[in-house]
Amino acid sequence: MSKATNSETTTWPGLNQTFPVWLKIGLLSFGGPAAQIALMHRMVVAEKRWLSEKQYLNALSFCMLLPGPEAMQLATYAGWRMHGVKGGLLAGLLFVIPGAIVIAILALIYALYGDVPLINSLFIGIKAAVIAIVLQALLRVAKKSLTSTVHWVIALLAFIGIFFLNLSYPLIVLAAALFGFFQLPSVAAAGLRTQAPGKAMLFDTVKTVIVWVLIWAAPIVFIALFTDHTILLQIGSFFSKLAVVTFGGAYAVLAYLGQQVVTDFGWLSAGEMMDGLGLAETTPGPLILVNEFVGFIAGFREGGIGLGLAAAVITLWVTFVPCFLWIFAGAPYIEWISDQPRLKGALSAITAAVVGVILNLSVWFALHVLFDNVSRKTIGPLQLWIPQLSSVNWIVLLLSIFCTIAAFKLNWNIIRILIVSAVAGLIMSMVI
Repeated sequence: MSKATNSETTTWPGLNQTFPVWLKIGLLSFGGPAAQIALMHRMVVAEKRWLSEKQYLNALSFCMLLPGPEAMQLATYAGWRMHGVKGGLLAGLLFVIPGAIVIAILALIYALYGDVPLINSLFIGIKAAVIAIVLQALLRVAKKSLTSTVHWVIALLAFIGIFFLNLSYPLIVLAAALFGFFQLPSVAAAGLRTQAPGKAMLFDTVKTVIVWVLIWAAPIVFIALFTDHTILLQIGSFFSKLAVVTFGGAYAVLAYLGQQVVTDFGWLSAGEMMDGLGLAETTPGPLILVNEFVGFIAGFREGGIGLGLAAAVITLWVTFVPCFLWIFAGAPYIEWISDQPRLKGALSAITAAVVGVILNLSVWFALHVLFDNVSRKTIGPLQLWIPQLSSVNWIVLLLSIFCTIAAFKLNWNIIRILIVSAVAGLIMSMVI
Protein backbone atom coordinates (compact mmCIF):
# COMPACT_ATOMS: atom_id res chain seq x y z
CA MET A 1 0.00 0.00 0.00
CA SER A 2 1.40 3.39 -0.89
CA LYS A 3 2.55 5.95 1.61
CA ALA A 4 0.20 8.59 2.93
CA THR A 5 0.09 12.14 1.78
CA ASN A 6 1.09 14.82 4.23
CA SER A 7 0.08 18.45 4.54
CA GLU A 8 1.30 19.13 8.07
CA THR A 9 5.03 18.37 7.95
CA THR A 10 7.99 19.60 5.96
CA THR A 11 9.56 17.75 3.02
CA TRP A 12 10.80 14.33 4.08
CA PRO A 13 14.41 13.19 3.68
CA GLY A 14 15.35 10.27 1.45
CA LEU A 15 15.05 6.71 2.70
CA ASN A 16 18.82 6.39 3.13
CA GLN A 17 18.86 9.55 5.23
CA THR A 18 16.34 8.12 7.68
CA PHE A 19 18.41 4.96 8.22
CA PRO A 20 20.74 6.36 10.93
CA VAL A 21 17.79 7.86 12.82
CA TRP A 22 15.87 4.59 12.93
CA LEU A 23 19.04 2.71 13.84
CA LYS A 24 19.71 5.15 16.69
CA ILE A 25 16.17 4.67 17.98
CA GLY A 26 16.61 0.89 17.80
CA LEU A 27 19.90 1.01 19.71
CA LEU A 28 18.58 3.35 22.41
CA SER A 29 15.14 1.80 22.91
CA PHE A 30 15.66 0.67 26.50
CA GLY A 31 13.16 0.90 29.32
CA GLY A 32 9.94 -0.52 27.90
CA PRO A 33 7.22 1.01 25.71
CA ALA A 34 6.75 4.22 27.70
CA ALA A 35 10.41 5.17 27.37
CA GLN A 36 10.50 4.02 23.74
CA ILE A 37 7.46 6.09 22.80
CA ALA A 38 8.95 9.14 24.54
CA LEU A 39 12.28 8.65 22.73
CA MET A 40 10.54 8.35 19.37
CA HIS A 41 8.43 11.43 20.04
CA ARG A 42 11.54 13.48 20.77
CA MET A 43 13.35 12.35 17.64
CA VAL A 44 10.51 11.99 15.12
CA VAL A 45 8.24 14.87 16.21
CA ALA A 46 10.31 17.39 18.18
CA GLU A 47 13.65 17.14 16.39
CA LYS A 48 13.02 15.87 12.85
CA ARG A 49 9.38 17.02 12.50
CA TRP A 50 8.56 14.01 10.35
CA LEU A 51 5.16 13.77 12.05
CA SER A 52 3.05 16.47 13.65
CA GLU A 53 1.90 16.16 17.24
CA LYS A 54 -1.62 15.27 16.08
CA GLN A 55 -0.41 12.66 13.61
CA TYR A 56 1.82 11.08 16.23
CA LEU A 57 -0.93 10.87 18.86
CA ASN A 58 -3.48 9.53 16.36
CA ALA A 59 -1.01 6.87 15.29
CA LEU A 60 -0.24 5.99 18.91
CA SER A 61 -3.95 5.56 19.69
CA PHE A 62 -4.30 3.33 16.65
CA CYS A 63 -1.33 1.17 17.67
CA MET A 64 -2.84 0.77 21.13
CA LEU A 65 -5.80 -0.92 19.43
CA LEU A 66 -3.53 -3.54 17.88
CA PRO A 67 -2.00 -6.71 19.26
CA GLY A 68 1.76 -6.57 19.48
CA PRO A 69 4.40 -4.06 20.64
CA GLU A 70 2.91 -0.61 20.13
CA ALA A 71 6.26 1.23 20.04
CA MET A 72 7.59 -0.95 17.22
CA GLN A 73 4.33 -0.54 15.32
CA LEU A 74 4.43 3.21 15.85
CA ALA A 75 7.91 3.32 14.31
CA THR A 76 6.66 1.20 11.41
CA TYR A 77 3.77 3.60 10.85
CA ALA A 78 6.08 6.64 10.85
CA GLY A 79 8.33 4.98 8.28
CA TRP A 80 5.32 3.96 6.18
CA ARG A 81 3.88 7.45 6.22
CA MET A 82 7.06 8.88 4.74
CA HIS A 83 8.22 6.16 2.34
CA GLY A 84 5.50 3.54 2.07
CA VAL A 85 6.18 -0.15 2.67
CA LYS A 86 9.96 0.24 2.28
CA GLY A 87 10.02 2.96 4.91
CA GLY A 88 7.81 0.96 7.25
CA LEU A 89 10.02 -2.13 6.91
CA LEU A 90 13.17 -0.10 7.52
CA ALA A 91 11.85 1.62 10.66
CA GLY A 92 10.22 -1.51 12.08
CA LEU A 93 13.16 -3.83 11.44
CA LEU A 94 15.73 -1.42 12.84
CA PHE A 95 13.61 -1.10 15.96
CA VAL A 96 13.75 -4.87 16.50
CA ILE A 97 17.02 -6.18 15.03
CA PRO A 98 19.57 -4.66 17.50
CA GLY A 99 17.76 -6.10 20.51
CA ALA A 100 17.14 -9.41 18.74
CA ILE A 101 20.88 -9.84 18.08
CA VAL A 102 21.70 -9.09 21.71
CA ILE A 103 19.04 -11.50 22.98
CA ALA A 104 20.34 -14.26 20.67
CA ILE A 105 23.87 -13.84 22.05
CA LEU A 106 22.71 -13.73 25.67
CA ALA A 107 20.40 -16.72 25.17
CA LEU A 108 23.29 -18.73 23.74
CA ILE A 109 25.52 -17.83 26.69
CA TYR A 110 22.68 -18.66 29.07
CA ALA A 111 22.04 -22.03 27.41
CA LEU A 112 25.72 -22.97 27.56
CA TYR A 113 26.67 -21.54 30.94
CA GLY A 114 23.39 -20.95 32.77
CA ASP A 115 24.33 -23.29 35.61
CA VAL A 116 27.50 -21.40 36.51
CA PRO A 117 27.09 -20.25 40.15
CA LEU A 118 28.20 -16.69 39.30
CA ILE A 119 25.51 -16.33 36.62
CA ASN A 120 22.88 -17.94 38.83
CA SER A 121 23.69 -15.46 41.59
CA LEU A 122 23.34 -12.52 39.20
CA PHE A 123 19.95 -13.77 38.07
CA ILE A 124 18.69 -13.96 41.65
CA GLY A 125 18.76 -10.17 41.75
CA ILE A 126 17.27 -9.86 38.26
CA LYS A 127 14.31 -12.03 39.23
CA ALA A 128 13.68 -9.91 42.31
CA ALA A 129 13.79 -6.75 40.20
CA VAL A 130 11.33 -8.17 37.68
CA ILE A 131 8.72 -8.59 40.43
CA ALA A 132 8.89 -4.87 41.23
CA ILE A 133 8.93 -3.90 37.54
CA VAL A 134 5.81 -5.95 36.77
CA LEU A 135 4.05 -4.51 39.84
CA GLN A 136 4.94 -1.01 38.65
CA ALA A 137 3.50 -1.81 35.21
CA LEU A 138 0.33 -3.12 36.87
CA LEU A 139 -0.30 0.09 38.79
CA ARG A 140 0.55 2.28 35.80
CA VAL A 141 -1.90 0.46 33.53
CA ALA A 142 -4.58 0.33 36.24
CA LYS A 143 -4.40 4.08 36.79
CA LYS A 144 -5.01 4.75 33.11
CA SER A 145 -7.49 1.96 32.39
CA LEU A 146 -9.82 1.59 35.38
CA THR A 147 -11.85 4.79 35.03
CA SER A 148 -15.26 3.39 36.05
CA THR A 149 -16.88 0.70 38.18
CA VAL A 150 -17.49 -1.39 35.07
CA HIS A 151 -13.77 -1.36 34.28
CA TRP A 152 -12.92 -2.51 37.82
CA VAL A 153 -15.41 -5.37 37.49
CA ILE A 154 -13.92 -6.40 34.13
CA ALA A 155 -10.41 -6.39 35.62
CA LEU A 156 -11.54 -8.49 38.61
CA LEU A 157 -13.34 -11.01 36.42
CA ALA A 158 -10.31 -11.26 34.13
CA PHE A 159 -8.06 -12.03 37.12
CA ILE A 160 -10.46 -14.65 38.48
CA GLY A 161 -10.84 -16.19 35.04
CA ILE A 162 -7.15 -16.61 34.31
CA PHE A 163 -5.79 -17.24 37.84
CA PHE A 164 -8.48 -19.41 39.44
CA LEU A 165 -10.39 -20.86 36.45
CA ASN A 166 -7.39 -21.28 34.11
CA LEU A 167 -9.25 -19.67 31.22
CA SER A 168 -7.09 -18.90 28.20
CA TYR A 169 -5.86 -15.36 27.66
CA PRO A 170 -7.30 -15.19 24.11
CA LEU A 171 -10.74 -16.12 25.43
CA ILE A 172 -10.58 -13.38 28.07
CA VAL A 173 -9.52 -10.78 25.48
CA LEU A 174 -12.33 -11.84 23.14
CA ALA A 175 -14.97 -11.73 25.89
CA ALA A 176 -13.83 -8.29 27.05
CA ALA A 177 -13.77 -6.95 23.48
CA LEU A 178 -17.27 -8.19 22.73
CA PHE A 179 -18.64 -6.75 25.98
CA GLY A 180 -16.98 -3.40 25.35
CA PHE A 181 -18.09 -3.30 21.73
CA PHE A 182 -21.77 -3.77 22.56
CA GLN A 183 -22.10 -2.28 26.05
CA LEU A 184 -19.61 0.53 26.63
CA PRO A 185 -20.05 2.95 23.70
CA SER A 186 -21.87 6.11 24.70
CA VAL A 187 -21.92 7.79 21.29
CA ALA A 188 -24.48 6.84 18.67
CA ALA A 189 -23.25 5.62 15.31
CA ALA A 190 -24.98 8.59 13.72
CA GLY A 191 -22.42 10.84 15.33
CA LEU A 192 -19.56 9.61 13.15
CA ARG A 193 -17.74 12.35 11.29
CA THR A 194 -15.23 10.65 9.02
CA GLN A 195 -16.32 9.34 5.65
CA ALA A 196 -16.36 5.55 5.38
CA PRO A 197 -13.59 3.91 3.30
CA GLY A 198 -14.29 3.49 -0.41
CA LYS A 199 -14.23 0.30 -2.46
CA ALA A 200 -10.80 1.03 -3.95
CA MET A 201 -9.22 1.39 -0.50
CA LEU A 202 -10.92 -1.76 0.75
CA PHE A 203 -9.72 -3.72 -2.29
CA ASP A 204 -6.18 -2.46 -1.71
CA THR A 205 -6.42 -3.53 1.91
CA VAL A 206 -7.55 -7.04 0.97
CA LYS A 207 -4.51 -7.42 -1.29
CA THR A 208 -2.22 -6.22 1.47
CA VAL A 209 -3.72 -8.66 3.97
CA ILE A 210 -3.40 -11.61 1.59
CA VAL A 211 0.23 -10.85 0.80
CA TRP A 212 1.27 -10.48 4.43
CA VAL A 213 -0.68 -13.50 5.63
CA LEU A 214 1.18 -15.57 3.03
CA ILE A 215 4.50 -14.09 4.19
CA TRP A 216 3.54 -14.84 7.80
CA ALA A 217 2.57 -18.46 7.07
CA ALA A 218 5.36 -19.31 4.59
CA PRO A 219 7.99 -20.64 7.04
CA ILE A 220 5.44 -22.65 9.01
CA VAL A 221 4.20 -24.31 5.80
CA PHE A 222 7.81 -24.98 4.77
CA ILE A 223 8.59 -26.57 8.14
CA ALA A 224 5.47 -28.75 7.98
CA LEU A 225 6.19 -29.96 4.45
CA PHE A 226 9.98 -30.28 4.29
CA THR A 227 11.34 -30.89 7.80
CA ASP A 228 10.73 -33.32 10.61
CA HIS A 229 11.42 -30.87 13.43
CA THR A 230 8.18 -31.00 15.39
CA ILE A 231 9.49 -28.47 17.90
CA LEU A 232 9.80 -25.81 15.17
CA LEU A 233 6.22 -26.40 14.07
CA GLN A 234 5.01 -26.17 17.68
CA ILE A 235 6.96 -22.95 18.21
CA GLY A 236 5.74 -21.40 14.97
CA SER A 237 2.12 -22.27 15.66
CA PHE A 238 2.17 -21.18 19.30
CA PHE A 239 3.83 -17.81 18.77
CA SER A 240 1.63 -17.12 15.73
CA LYS A 241 -1.40 -17.51 17.97
CA LEU A 242 0.25 -15.37 20.62
CA ALA A 243 0.88 -12.59 18.08
CA VAL A 244 -2.86 -12.25 17.50
CA VAL A 245 -3.81 -11.82 21.16
CA THR A 246 -0.97 -9.68 22.55
CA PHE A 247 -3.22 -6.74 23.43
CA GLY A 248 -2.05 -4.37 26.15
CA GLY A 249 1.66 -4.94 25.65
CA ALA A 250 4.01 -7.71 26.62
CA TYR A 251 3.27 -7.59 30.36
CA ALA A 252 -0.33 -8.55 29.72
CA VAL A 253 0.53 -11.70 27.80
CA LEU A 254 3.54 -12.82 29.86
CA ALA A 255 1.47 -14.79 32.35
CA TYR A 256 -0.25 -16.68 29.54
CA LEU A 257 3.11 -17.16 27.81
CA GLY A 258 4.79 -18.31 31.01
CA GLN A 259 2.10 -20.77 31.99
CA GLN A 260 1.96 -22.25 28.49
CA VAL A 261 5.70 -22.74 27.98
CA VAL A 262 6.33 -23.82 31.58
CA THR A 263 3.27 -25.88 32.47
CA ASP A 264 1.89 -27.13 29.15
CA PHE A 265 4.90 -27.43 26.82
CA GLY A 266 7.62 -27.81 29.45
CA TRP A 267 10.11 -25.84 27.35
CA LEU A 268 11.41 -23.80 30.32
CA SER A 269 11.13 -23.70 34.08
CA ALA A 270 9.44 -20.79 35.82
CA GLY A 271 12.84 -19.52 36.97
CA GLU A 272 14.21 -19.64 33.42
CA MET A 273 11.17 -17.74 32.21
CA MET A 274 11.96 -15.03 34.74
CA ASP A 275 15.59 -15.00 33.60
CA GLY A 276 14.45 -14.47 30.03
CA LEU A 277 12.23 -11.60 31.08
CA GLY A 278 15.14 -10.06 32.96
CA LEU A 279 17.32 -10.26 29.85
CA ALA A 280 14.60 -8.68 27.72
CA GLU A 281 14.24 -5.88 30.27
CA THR A 282 17.95 -5.03 30.12
CA THR A 283 18.33 -4.98 26.31
CA PRO A 284 17.06 -2.56 23.66
CA GLY A 285 13.93 -3.29 21.69
CA PRO A 286 10.41 -4.40 22.62
CA LEU A 287 9.95 -6.52 25.73
CA ILE A 288 8.20 -9.16 23.64
CA LEU A 289 11.70 -10.19 22.50
CA VAL A 290 11.44 -12.51 25.49
CA ASN A 291 9.67 -14.77 22.95
CA GLU A 292 12.99 -15.15 21.13
CA PHE A 293 14.67 -16.30 24.34
CA VAL A 294 11.94 -18.88 24.93
CA GLY A 295 12.12 -20.14 21.35
CA PHE A 296 15.91 -20.44 21.43
CA ILE A 297 16.00 -22.36 24.73
CA ALA A 298 13.24 -24.72 23.56
CA GLY A 299 15.04 -25.45 20.29
CA PHE A 300 18.46 -25.71 21.95
CA ARG A 301 17.25 -28.39 24.33
CA GLU A 302 15.71 -30.32 21.49
CA GLY A 303 18.68 -30.27 19.11
CA GLY A 304 21.54 -28.02 20.15
CA ILE A 305 22.73 -24.62 18.94
CA GLY A 306 21.64 -25.00 15.31
CA LEU A 307 18.07 -25.89 16.16
CA GLY A 308 18.05 -23.23 18.87
CA LEU A 309 18.96 -20.53 16.37
CA ALA A 310 16.39 -21.85 13.89
CA ALA A 311 13.75 -21.76 16.64
CA ALA A 312 14.75 -18.19 17.52
CA VAL A 313 14.41 -17.09 13.89
CA ILE A 314 10.97 -18.69 13.44
CA THR A 315 9.87 -17.13 16.73
CA LEU A 316 10.95 -13.66 15.60
CA TRP A 317 9.29 -14.17 12.22
CA VAL A 318 5.85 -15.12 13.50
CA THR A 319 6.01 -12.54 16.31
CA PHE A 320 6.84 -9.48 14.20
CA VAL A 321 5.57 -10.17 10.67
CA PRO A 322 1.97 -9.75 11.98
CA CYS A 323 2.95 -6.27 13.23
CA PHE A 324 3.75 -5.23 9.66
CA LEU A 325 0.46 -6.74 8.53
CA TRP A 326 -1.55 -4.71 11.06
CA ILE A 327 0.18 -1.45 10.13
CA PHE A 328 0.29 -1.77 6.36
CA ALA A 329 -3.34 -2.88 6.22
CA GLY A 330 -4.75 -0.56 8.87
CA ALA A 331 -2.74 2.66 8.77
CA PRO A 332 -4.86 4.30 6.01
CA TYR A 333 -7.91 3.98 8.27
CA ILE A 334 -6.52 5.78 11.33
CA GLU A 335 -8.75 8.83 11.11
CA TRP A 336 -11.86 6.75 10.42
CA ILE A 337 -11.13 4.33 13.27
CA SER A 338 -10.62 7.19 15.74
CA ASP A 339 -14.28 8.16 15.20
CA GLN A 340 -15.77 4.72 15.92
CA PRO A 341 -17.28 4.67 19.43
CA ARG A 342 -17.78 0.91 19.47
CA LEU A 343 -14.11 0.27 18.71
CA LYS A 344 -13.21 2.65 21.52
CA GLY A 345 -15.54 0.70 23.80
CA ALA A 346 -13.90 -2.59 22.84
CA LEU A 347 -10.45 -1.11 23.48
CA SER A 348 -11.39 0.26 26.90
CA ALA A 349 -12.76 -3.14 27.94
CA ILE A 350 -9.65 -4.93 26.69
CA THR A 351 -7.35 -2.56 28.57
CA ALA A 352 -9.42 -3.09 31.74
CA ALA A 353 -9.12 -6.87 31.33
CA VAL A 354 -5.38 -6.42 30.82
CA VAL A 355 -5.14 -5.07 34.38
CA GLY A 356 -6.53 -8.34 35.72
CA VAL A 357 -4.20 -10.32 33.51
CA ILE A 358 -1.13 -8.36 34.66
CA LEU A 359 -2.23 -8.90 38.29
CA ASN A 360 -2.24 -12.61 37.52
CA LEU A 361 1.25 -12.26 36.08
CA SER A 362 2.44 -10.46 39.22
CA VAL A 363 1.07 -13.11 41.58
CA TRP A 364 2.19 -16.06 39.46
CA PHE A 365 5.75 -14.79 39.00
CA ALA A 366 6.06 -13.73 42.65
CA LEU A 367 5.03 -17.17 43.89
CA HIS A 368 7.49 -18.97 41.63
CA VAL A 369 10.38 -16.63 42.42
CA LEU A 370 9.90 -16.16 46.17
CA PHE A 371 9.31 -19.86 46.86
CA ASP A 372 11.39 -22.77 45.63
CA ASN A 373 8.44 -25.16 45.76
CA VAL A 374 5.03 -24.20 44.36
CA SER A 375 2.39 -26.81 43.54
CA ARG A 376 -0.74 -26.52 41.45
CA LYS A 377 -3.90 -28.14 42.83
CA THR A 378 -7.23 -28.51 41.09
CA ILE A 379 -10.55 -28.51 42.96
CA GLY A 380 -13.36 -28.93 40.47
CA PRO A 381 -13.10 -26.03 38.02
CA LEU A 382 -10.77 -24.11 40.34
CA GLN A 383 -7.00 -23.96 39.98
CA LEU A 384 -4.91 -23.08 43.03
CA TRP A 385 -1.19 -22.31 43.26
CA ILE A 386 0.05 -23.26 46.74
CA PRO A 387 3.60 -22.37 47.87
CA GLN A 388 5.51 -24.36 50.48
CA LEU A 389 6.13 -21.64 53.05
CA SER A 390 9.32 -23.23 54.34
CA SER A 391 10.84 -22.98 50.85
CA VAL A 392 10.86 -19.17 50.81
CA ASN A 393 14.01 -17.67 49.29
CA TRP A 394 14.97 -14.98 51.78
CA ILE A 395 17.51 -13.33 49.47
CA VAL A 396 14.93 -12.84 46.74
CA LEU A 397 12.35 -11.64 49.27
CA LEU A 398 14.67 -8.98 50.68
CA LEU A 399 15.79 -7.88 47.23
CA SER A 400 12.17 -7.71 46.04
CA ILE A 401 11.32 -5.38 48.92
CA PHE A 402 14.35 -3.23 48.10
CA CYS A 403 13.45 -3.10 44.37
CA THR A 404 9.87 -2.15 45.18
CA ILE A 405 11.08 0.74 47.35
CA ALA A 406 13.53 1.79 44.63
CA ALA A 407 10.79 1.77 41.99
CA PHE A 408 8.00 3.49 43.92
CA LYS A 409 9.75 5.68 46.49
CA LEU A 410 13.12 6.48 44.95
CA ASN A 411 11.80 6.60 41.35
CA TRP A 412 14.76 4.66 39.97
CA ASN A 413 14.56 3.67 36.29
CA ILE A 414 14.37 0.04 35.18
CA ILE A 415 18.01 -0.32 34.13
CA ARG A 416 19.32 1.05 37.44
CA ILE A 417 17.05 -1.24 39.46
CA LEU A 418 18.12 -4.30 37.45
CA ILE A 419 21.85 -3.56 37.70
CA VAL A 420 21.84 -2.76 41.42
CA SER A 421 19.65 -5.75 42.26
CA ALA A 422 21.79 -8.12 40.17
CA VAL A 423 24.99 -6.98 41.89
CA ALA A 424 23.32 -7.13 45.32
CA GLY A 425 22.09 -10.64 44.58
CA LEU A 426 25.61 -11.70 43.65
CA ILE A 427 27.10 -10.25 46.84
CA MET A 428 24.39 -11.67 49.12
CA SER A 429 24.71 -15.13 47.54
CA MET A 430 28.46 -15.10 48.23
CA VAL A 431 28.09 -13.88 51.81
CA ILE A 432 25.03 -15.82 53.02
